[in-house]
Amino acid sequence: FILYLLVGGWNTLFGMGIYALLYRLFGHRVHYLVLLIPANVLAITNAFLGYKLIVFRTRGNIAREYIRCYVVYGIMMVLGAGLLFVCVEHLKFNPVYANAFCVLVTTVVSYFSHKHFSFR
Repeated sequence: FILYLLVGGWNTLFGMGIYALLYRLFGHRVHYLVLLIPANVLAITNAFLGYKLIVFRTRGNIAREYIRCYVVYGIMMVLGAGLLFVCVEHLKFNPVYANAFCVLVTTVVSYFSHKHFSFR
């Protein structure tokens, strides 16, 4: 689990850095939301390699695991957004604290999803 957190922390920094770089290079010509697409593809690929090679060390089918990794990240994105909405709009949490809570929840769910689905 510690390796998962370390790889996840690295990937968070990597993803933010890639987005910042793409925005700096192309932000004047490309809408900032469109730049999320290549940034996420690179970040998910980076996370996949870290999880496969460092955290879970699987020997399974690379293509199948890669697709499963994308499924997990898609579900985590929807789960996080929905949880954030509930925490802020219905439970009246401060958005900053709600986001921290959501990141914690999706990190734990993501770990078990990758362990038992993406890299089983």
